[in-house]
Amino acid sequence: MQGLIRALTLVCLTAGLVAVGYGAAYADTKCKVVDPLTGQCKISIEVPGEGDPDGEPGRTQPAGDGGPKDTGVGSPCYFDPSKQGAPGKAGPVPCQSPYGAWHNGHNCYVEPADPPPAAGDPAWQGHEPGDGGVYNCYQPQTTLLTQIWAANPPEGAAAGPSPREVAQMAVEQMNLSAIDIGITPEPGQNSVGLVGMPVWLWARQPDSHTYGPATASASAGGITVTATARVHEITWNMGDGTTVRCRTAGTPYQASYGKKSSPDCGHVYTLSSSRTLGGKYTVTATSAWVITWQGAGQTGTIRLNGLSRSVQITVGEAQVLVR
Repeated sequence: MQGLIRALTLVCLTAGLVAVGYGAAYADTKCKVVDPLTGQCKISIEVPGEGDPDGEPGRTQPAGDGGPKDTGVGSPCYFDPSKQGAPGKAGPVPCQSPYGAWHNGHNCYVEPADPPPAAGDPAWQGHEPGDGGVYNCYQPQTTLLTQIWAANPPEGAAAGPSPREVAQMAVEQMNLSAIDIGITPEPGQNSVGLVGMPVWLWARQPDSHTYGPATASASAGGITVTATARVHEITWNMGDGTTVRCRTAGTPYQASYGKKSSPDCGHVYTLSSSRTLGGKYTVTATSAWVITWQGAGQTGTIRLNGLSRSVQITVGEAQVLVR
């Protein structure tokens, strides 16, 4: 695992999120749609913003959602007492000690036996001196010292991935994508909204890939991590300079609701879209995901922001005839 890439570049498709590597800790991952036909988007890194944690859902709010921050990288070196049936809890350990480098697979500090045991010693496991090597394996948690044979020098756990990097691998399996937009008026030539009338906003048929929760596990370098992803907030750019933040999936509109406002996610236009280029408002819904992970006796949070989708709607003005 020494070759695991540490610098993160992520590519996100509507079909899924593909993690090519891993980036700086304590930073948001942001994805913006580049091609609306293919849904392909590029992800960059930005520092999480400070927002209003008590902002009212479904109403215009300043930038920043005030949600859980991106935290936790985790140590790639950890002790797992279940491997020896020893007491205690799994958790991180120093990757280096006077006894050598920590190895997750052997669950101990490993260094070459000096001097090596004589030929025929059981530690050689039937091999002759010069064929591989014998290594001391010391576990300070239990004061257990054994000897192991290895064809090549065991690679220390520090050369492998951190738990967060393994969590990124789990996220890759989730196929997260932007929501399918539900909105009134409906996009299209035959549907026109009116200035002053409530606009309803919602995630159409949300599932584990577009809204969560989605759960997946991944293993690498002797570490197994389970991650769970949920949408924390959807930010709606309404095309008229207004931003609406919704912390629910929204309520689908039904004809029986008439002229009522959405109970949790909506907007009212004050100007016709005729003043815009093309005569339509471009409405963009951007999902902010919170991904919690646990593994190797450690936990953390990953923020994935910027999975976006857009539609265009027409908003007109009611005409009053005076006779």
